[in-house]
Amino acid sequence: MRSALAALAAAALLLAGCGAPHADFHIVAGSEEKTFEPIVQEFCASRNVTCRIDYKGSLDIGLMLEGANAPDVDAVWPASSLWLDIYDAHRRVKDLKSIASSPVILGVRLGKARELGWIGKPVHMDDILAAVTQGRLSFLMTSATQSNSGAAAYLAMLAAAFGKPDRLDPRALDDPEARAKVKSLLKGVSRSSGSSGWLKDLYLSSVAAGHPYDAMWNYEALLKETNDALRARGGELLYAVYPADGTTYADAPLGYVEHGQGKDAKAFFDALQAHLLSADIQAKIAAFGRRTALGMARPAPPEADWNFDPSRVVPSIALPEARVIARALTLYQEVLRRPSLTAICLDFSGSMQGDGETQLKAALQTLFDPSQAAHSLIQWTPQDRIFILPFDADVREVDQGDGSVASQARLLGAVQRQSADGGTDMYACAERALGEMKPFLATGQFLPAVVIMTDGRSEAHQGFNEVWRTDGRDVPIFGVTFGDADARELDELATMTRARVFDGRADLTEAFRSVRGYN
Repeated sequence: MRSALAALAAAALLLAGCGAPHADFHIVAGSEEKTFEPIVQEFCASRNVTCRIDYKGSLDIGLMLEGANAPDVDAVWPASSLWLDIYDAHRRVKDLKSIASSPVILGVRLGKARELGWIGKPVHMDDILAAVTQGRLSFLMTSATQSNSGAAAYLAMLAAAFGKPDRLDPRALDDPEARAKVKSLLKGVSRSSGSSGWLKDLYLSSVAAGHPYDAMWNYEALLKETNDALRARGGELLYAVYPADGTTYADAPLGYVEHGQGKDAKAFFDALQAHLLSADIQAKIAAFGRRTALGMARPAPPEADWNFDPSRVVPSIALPEARVIARALTLYQEVLRRPSLTAICLDFSGSMQGDGETQLKAALQTLFDPSQAAHSLIQWTPQDRIFILPFDADVREVDQGDGSVASQARLLGAVQRQSADGGTDMYACAERALGEMKPFLATGQFLPAVVIMTDGRSEAHQGFNEVWRTDGRDVPIFGVTFGDADARELDELATMTRARVFDGRADLTEAFRSVRGYN
């Protein structure tokens, strides 16, 4: 961000109608809002403003606002005001207004929906539970503690399980029967993620690979985007299941973050917000499948072949106060979610000597410190299974544990004893990780992932693709880059296993934390 004086001068010229110099405006948004970036950038260009939009998960946006100091951003645009209610205790976000809304629903492959007898019929959460329990349905869903669509689906499950689907009764959090129902429902999660937009891409990549998932919890509007892409490819559409018990909505609020920018930055924000809420732009937003305020724009037309209807009234679940929601999210992470099976390959090759080794150990300290992990809602539980595999040209050792406090301390100690030396072969580590995980994979109880942190090119390792196809059991292999890493090999692994690569060069700790949202 330029200095306050420079920004004021630029904004003054802007508002006076001069063409240059440019002012800067920084927005942090949820991945769900990426659809609207062309509309925003067109407006910014018309005002001669350079707008930078960074996309972060719902929790990331919340954590950014809860610190002692205001973040160096001008506006936030999360999926839901829920996360601001929980984390913006300092009330730094001003003039918050909803730009659009979308209910979180379940998209089910048409063939699967037909097999389950759901076409044209009301479907309750108990029907979904029965299909999961019978082994007839699994689904994609973002992490309830990292992404709003996952939180929305989870809170709807909790409300329905307690028998009061119109609202989330705080008593549901302590009710054994409600807990048991939700825990059984969450056994249906076949893959998780920290991003609703990425989950859509994951589904499309599974279709392209010829092995589509059964279903996906996501926003009504993102299911439309998914089906638009599937229709263009001649693929099988997802059938929209609007839970008869009710659901929660994303309200896509855009708010200003005050940190001393001056009145001209605020004036630009007001103009941008008004533009997005204007009749013409609301009509464009509605065409994307979003819902707008009553009377603002005509909804997108229904598409009967997959039960899409953005004018349909979907019962909204009333949510309790923020502290109850925060407790519900902790309950998800510590008790109800499907346990993780995670193998972490850590590059301790010679190029990691010095700062690299120090930063890697510090990042793992955050990951395996229960209090720090809990702050970011990525804490482990005793039901989780964890493998730590330090490697150079070969795997040095394999340390296995669970998510108990004592086991985490032991795993962290194993990492701290390592020192950087030797060559680099991440493929050997990935193959060893799959071998160690194999007995646990066979149980079907866990949500698995391999995570590889490396700062360099790997030595050649022929045949790994076939090893993964034979033993991988759909295990995603995530990469975390460090230093001057060449990400091409990690990208290839991630593409093959339908995973992704996280950039740890700016903040290795944040990168490791982000990976946890996908497992």
